[in-house]
Amino acid sequence: MKKDLHPPLHNSLVKCACGNEFQSMSTAGESIMVEVCSQCHPFFTGQQRFVDSAGRIDRFKKKYGQLDQADNS
Repeated sequence: MKKDLHPPLHNSLVKCACGNEFQSMSTAGESIMVEVCSQCHPFFTGQQRFVDSAGRIDRFKKKYGQLDQADNS
């Protein structure tokens, strides 16, 4: 087997936007930030929750909004 083929594996601290933190193993690094975890995701909690996607929609409109206005002219 070839040496140094795989990236190094780290004990990572995963931090969610809801405040939940847990340990995991990852090649991504020592600290990982996520928006949704098993403590706040509607599939696991059974509660309906609207995930804030307004930021993504605003970024899309900012990036591609000029194209929409040009087509209407």
